[in-house]
Amino acid sequence: MKLQEMLEKSVWGRNLGAAELARVQAECRERNVLAGQAMVRMGEPAEHWMGLISGFGKMSIYSPGGRETTLLGVAPGGWFGEGTLIKRGCWQYDGVAMRDSQLALMPRETFEWLRATSLPFNHYLQGLMSARMGSFIAQLCDARLLDSTERVARSLAALFNPELYPQPGPFLDLRQSEVGQLAGVSRQRANAALQRLEAVGLIAVRRRGIEVLDLQGLRSFASPAQRPTPPITTPALAS
Repeated sequence: MKLQEMLEKSVWGRNLGAAELARVQAECRERNVLAGQAMVRMGEPAEHWMGLISGFGKMSIYSPGGRETTLLGVAPGGWFGEGTLIKRGCWQYDGVAMRDSQLALMPRETFEWLRATSLPFNHYLQGLMSARMGSFIAQLCDARLLDSTERVARSLAALFNPELYPQPGPFLDLRQSEVGQLAGVSRQRANAALQRLEAVGLIAVRRRGIEVLDLQGLRSFASPAQRPTPPITTPALAS
């Protein structure tokens, strides 16, 4: 997919008028990022709203000791950075391409012009930011409450949130190491989790990625040891 096609097919782009879309197409540009290179760097001023045309990326923060926490993954069709732009701030995380990727860059001036003139665009941003907040809350709960297999299941299911990643399709072009990074578990635990999820018929691990067979099953998956135990009832004593 090319830049112009992505803009035309995006949820917010389809709701722009012809003149608005023409200006956006004229002012946006593309940038290619090789695997392992930075899409954005923590501490740098945010100057663009960014969308992923192709590839895959992750947003991470690091502790002083070098430990990494992945905040979210970015799949094709997804946009990010709106909150930082609105605050006129600096990036609060590092964005890294997990494979060769193609970015769409909308300049701050274009972004602010749309916010000032397009009601549908503002409605889209409100929905996007609400979905993003819900995703972060769910991720926090998952990290505190779920085991590694459940976290992998939720991380895969999260890539099918239509408000964040429109029309992902059933096949995820993800390596097993990338799944581990998204779920915040080691590669070994991610591999074991994928095998368990495949064994129960929720996914199929292919040579070049993962095919999701049961999305609702991924969203609700609970490891046997984690399933709630039915309450114990005490029989009423005869009077």
